[in-house]
Amino acid sequence: MENSSQRALLTLAESPIPEVMVNLAAALVGTGPALSFGPMTQSHVPSPVALVVATSGSTGGSKEVGITAKAILASAKASNEFLGAKFGQVWSLLLPLTHVAGINVLVRSLELGTTPIDLRDARQFPKADFTAIVPTQLFRALNGDTQLLEHLKNCQGVLVGGAALPGAISQSAANAGIKIITTYGMTETCGGCVYNGTPIAGVEVDTSDGIIKIKGPTIAYSYLNDDPAWKNSFVDGWFVTSDHGAFVDGKLTVYGRADDIIISGGEKLSLSAVEAALDEKFKENEFAAFSIPDAEWGNALHIAIAGGHPVSTREITSYLEQNLGVVAKPKGFLILSALPMIGVGKVDQKALAQAVLERKAYVDDLT
Repeated sequence: MENSSQRALLTLAESPIPEVMVNLAAALVGTGPALSFGPMTQSHVPSPVALVVATSGSTGGSKEVGITAKAILASAKASNEFLGAKFGQVWSLLLPLTHVAGINVLVRSLELGTTPIDLRDARQFPKADFTAIVPTQLFRALNGDTQLLEHLKNCQGVLVGGAALPGAISQSAANAGIKIITTYGMTETCGGCVYNGTPIAGVEVDTSDGIIKIKGPTIAYSYLNDDPAWKNSFVDGWFVTSDHGAFVDGKLTVYGRADDIIISGGEKLSLSAVEAALDEKFKENEFAAFSIPDAEWGNALHIAIAGGHPVSTREITSYLEQNLGVVAKPKGFLILSALPMIGVGKVDQKALAQAVLERKAYVDDLT
């Protein structure tokens, strides 16, 4: 593409939020360069693109998602509308700007005429009207981070997305007085576009064949570094996700990724079902289910455990077998201080598999 049809791409790394807001406003109205908040492979982007955000899938390579001003503003307006946010109200920023969830907080703030309170490295948490977090942050607030807990309780609304929110954590948050709104979406949809199971304004969701497809004004422009992959994902105006889902009683229920199923010993097993079962039973720990190629089993189920609370791997094994069958018997465990993350709210399954191969924090014998 010729440079005449492109605009410059400016990367802002560790800039102060007031400076970022000025550059963001210029990018959105077209008087300044497009923005990214992490390294990209290009210095110029197609002229409609205002923002570039790298995806970070747990198993695949990174894609550079081009987002137009029209799309990100549609997302921000619909989000503020859903929350009942009024001009002058304030968001707090608890997420990195390298991900669309963090950028969304800035754009929503622009729509309200305010600057977000930057709490990414804070030790004190002043009050804000709204914020956005991932399930891991909510888990930590409910398990010892008292200052973050009070901050969340004081918010009018707390968006929680980036990964599935276990029902036990959701209930604990409600019991603590946190007004959470679960969100579903991805970088390609400008982040969350389904709130509490309901598409936000202008967004359509189709699950007629069991795969979640999304249409609407918040869809991104393209994968700037992989146009063929975008054409495969964007079909007849619909962005085709990798997630299974259905509408149940009028609300979108996400069952997990289409590539979530493994074959172990000739039987199918859903990794998300394993994690959901563990999250429900053992509420004081975090879990990640992953598989390792295995000559005997084809795929051997492993469980990573984090959180510091003592838990019996024998009890875990017994519970999984009773609830999901013998196929769900783990073949090994990783005991970690924290789950390795890639992106915001996404567990790095490659790192977990590598830790098993290198025998790092690996448990052979059940205790």
